[in-house]
Amino acid sequence: MATSPSLARSVAAPAEQCVLVLQGGGALGAYQAGVYEALAERSVAPDWVAGVSIGAINAALIAGNPPERRVDQLRAFWAQVSSGLPMPALPASYGDEARSLFNASSAALTASFGVPGFFMPRIPPAPLQPAGTAAALSWYDTSPLRSTLERLVDFDRINDAHCRGKVRLSVGAVELETGNSVYFDSADPTCTHPIGPQHVMASGALPPGFAPVPVDGKWYWDGGVVSNTPLQYVIDQPTVLDMLVFQVDLFSARGALPRNLDEVAERAKDIQYASRTRMNTDLVAAQQRLAEAAQRLADKLPAALQDDPDLQALLNAGNCNAVTVMHLIHRSKSHAGQSKDYEFSRQTVADHWAAGRADVEASFANPRWRDRPRKKAGMTVLDLAPRPSGR
Repeated sequence: MATSPSLARSVAAPAEQCVLVLQGGGALGAYQAGVYEALAERSVAPDWVAGVSIGAINAALIAGNPPERRVDQLRAFWAQVSSGLPMPALPASYGDEARSLFNASSAALTASFGVPGFFMPRIPPAPLQPAGTAAALSWYDTSPLRSTLERLVDFDRINDAHCRGKVRLSVGAVELETGNSVYFDSADPTCTHPIGPQHVMASGALPPGFAPVPVDGKWYWDGGVVSNTPLQYVIDQPTVLDMLVFQVDLFSARGALPRNLDEVAERAKDIQYASRTRMNTDLVAAQQRLAEAAQRLADKLPAALQDDPDLQALLNAGNCNAVTVMHLIHRSKSHAGQSKDYEFSRQTVADHWAAGRADVEASFANPRWRDRPRKKAGMTVLDLAPRPSGR
């Protein structure tokens, strides 16, 4: 798709660092792939991609390929993981009740047989495995994911400091014994080993479905166990540039009142994984306001007080550069159900992908995007995609 020069220039100012922040959410991650495709068609080229869980997988597919291959590799991944369910597409005319049954059946098949190129059930199951082994710690074996990542991601490109057009990759995990959040970052000078499939798999090792993944002698679980979005990590990193952040979330904090137990479970899952995103956004905005106030105070103080440690601590409370966040949120249809994050049917994956594209298109067409303020510092959050009724 051709992009006009004026549209390309309107996306990011020359001094802005473009960052793609990808939340975890299993099968819902196809939404992020649709978002990326629509951004790429508008000449949006991320300098940095940060992800957790399925967001880490999508991030690796983006960072680990040249621009002209990224969408193809995303399509290859999502085509593979949605290829194992021999279920014909259901016409929309059948209605929400039939689609809910279709989705539940698809999720049940996933739970029973796994997902091609991603995970498969352990045989024998975990309770029959020797205690203390990795096989005893999860219901599924994710070794197929390693093969998929090695086939679709060029890790040499991610780790090559001199690669032209290199995209920074950061993936979040949780160190099992300490419970601390950890980010494996291709730009981290203290990292003694290059980013590999094991780092991405660690970011997506959600218990008890998936076993912890060893990295350099330590064991890691899914980063979503602590925080399902990398926004706070991104904002906390030192930078001399303003940021344009596309934050792509897979669970919505807003939702309709549940009508049955399945919707109760779905709503609880949405709140559980979306609430930290909302908290992080509010916290970052508060830090930015504090840093702005500290800078205004510093401008009023005599030169003798400019190096005061207390003043410097206040100035460092937030990023003094301008941060614009375009918040893109997957908002589930009424037929989705509580199993939506492990429902990998081809039809549903295509729906998620199309929803990601549509939200980018609607957001870029919104006058608030075209007229967004260009601050010298502080945070601007834009949530521009239309919300379904009740969501």
